[in-house]
Amino acid sequence: MKKAHSILLLATASLVLAACGNRGALEPAKGEVLPAAVYGEMKTPSGDELLVPSSQARPERSDELLRRSEKRQNDEFDLPPPG
Repeated sequence: MKKAHSILLLATASLVLAACGNRGALEPAKGEVLPAAVYGEMKTPSGDELLVPSSQARPERSDELLRRSEKRQNDEFDLPPPG
């Protein structure tokens, strides 16, 4: 009985915490302003635009995975250990 009670209490607490999120538009705090426009930009970015990471912050994979069986090219730096 005690275990079921603690599980019910945990589930209720989780639901209450999940319902606390703000779903409105992001705005700066009172008395604060958004950052100035970056040099060369014509407008100041909005709050939503500031949340999107740049390509420098989240680069894509640059290595190409093999899609099919291919014979490897000779690597002149792949030498056996000395001795």
